[in-house]
Amino acid sequence: MGESEALGSMARLWLRPGREKSLLRRHPWVYSGAAAKIEGDPLPGETIEIISAGGEWLAWGAYSPASQIVARVWSWEKPEQPGEALISQRLKAARDLRVAMFKDQGNGLPDGLRLVHGESDGLPGLVVDRYGETLVVQVLSAGAERWRDEICGELVAQHRPATIYERSDVDVRQLEGLPLRTGVMWGSEPPERIEIEEHGRRLRVDVRKGHKTGFYLDQRAARRKISALSRDREVLDCFCYTGGFSLAALAGGARSVLAMDSSAEALHEAQQHVKLNGLDEGRVESWQQDVFQGLRALRDRGRSYDLIVLDPPKFAATAAQAQRAARGYKDINLLALKLLRPGGLLATFSCSGGVSAELFQKIVAGAALDARVDARIVDTFQQDADHPVALNFPEGAYLKGLLLWVP
Repeated sequence: MGESEALGSMARLWLRPGREKSLLRRHPWVYSGAAAKIEGDPLPGETIEIISAGGEWLAWGAYSPASQIVARVWSWEKPEQPGEALISQRLKAARDLRVAMFKDQGNGLPDGLRLVHGESDGLPGLVVDRYGETLVVQVLSAGAERWRDEICGELVAQHRPATIYERSDVDVRQLEGLPLRTGVMWGSEPPERIEIEEHGRRLRVDVRKGHKTGFYLDQRAARRKISALSRDREVLDCFCYTGGFSLAALAGGARSVLAMDSSAEALHEAQQHVKLNGLDEGRVESWQQDVFQGLRALRDRGRSYDLIVLDPPKFAATAAQAQRAARGYKDINLLALKLLRPGGLLATFSCSGGVSAELFQKIVAGAALDARVDARIVDTFQQDADHPVALNFPEGAYLKGLLLWVP
């Protein structure tokens, strides 16, 4: 069968009138409400053509009948039909971008790095993180699932890892009608802990059970900033997880650090990181506590700090959950602002995709108003360069942060 016949037999998604506008702006998602009909009988993850109501060809997409996002765009060029060649090219382009962004480090790519950031790298629903010789993969969409084996083969060919470990255990898989899955995708079992280096500090990562793919690589730049601000300050690190910010503060010369998290296991790992890096264990205290309750307890005890870090987990995955999330963000920021000494700094973050940077700033402004403090933004934070944001996909900018100074 010739190429024209193959293309002619491909399933098509026809849009409702007027719903092609986002596609013409190259936004890569088609919501189910925009679909008028499916022509053909495509399987989940299968490549389909996306056609306007007027018959104009718009894009190649991956079909996902179980999701509200019924199609994710692979390509906007008709000759560029999705397949192994396209995947190979996109993976190589993603690697080349990281090499360019981190070339000033002098020793090649960092050993803790995001290699693929989904739609922003032209690979919808695919996340690949590197920890030393181990690659950790999240396959989060029906389209990425369809090409899973080809993706794995290309990662092996281009990166030569010892292990590719899959962490497709995220709730979004279920929204795509896909089962959760973890385990070795290729190569040998990964070590129990993988050691990486960040800004001269040694960190141990659990790729099997750790948050996300094992660590919060997106906060690399923020940890560098916090380290530079910590000298001679008393620091409160909330939602500390395995102590990335605590370690940065100690290495930066903090007078003391209180590391708070609800997980005893995470706090144990944070303590191990302090020992691993030869830092003064007497300057850090671990507190297993729900942060909402802990902040109230510190307020009631009359405690205060020079620098507070609020880096909570995701409160809102979608815009529909933003109102509920806003209450949580306002609560913890109000409490933290009340715990700051004059001249103190609050580094506050949101990784919720459903909360925009503008909304987050409004929430924090409301918290400052209720706390009766005159807080000022002196810096902002975002994910590091290995988590790029495509201009046609602003949803890729999920991490946002503010550095506030309170006189």
